[in-house]
Amino acid sequence: MEQRRFQPGEAGLLDEELFADEELWTDEGGADHSGWFCVRTDPFPCPARGCTFVADFMTAAHLILVWEQSDDPNLLRHAGRAKQVGRNPRIAEYELPFGPSASYYAWEAAGGPVHGVRAP
Repeated sequence: MEQRRFQPGEAGLLDEELFADEELWTDEGGADHSGWFCVRTDPFPCPARGCTFVADFMTAAHLILVWEQSDDPNLLRHAGRAKQVGRNPRIAEYELPFGPSASYYAWEAAGGPVHGVRAP
């Protein structure tokens, strides 16, 4: 089977059988990220075939990615990529009612896991 590399902001449906036993990554830090910053977007579906999760924020493994500073270069880069693919990004102050969150840097340190995408 041909391996395909995905780029941030790129959507595609993946074969659900390949990921049936996959557990979603969780940020083990358990920190309250209230007051941090996230990127709100127009709704977009999880790329994993059969997954009904729809995100309203830049996410990784169904967790809202958050940054401590609203001008963090990585936050701005991800917001820019979301703009390029038509997701209408807006930087927002994260609040607990938005849903579970993860620090962008913890996610990056974990290898950048995304639901339905296996690391090469």
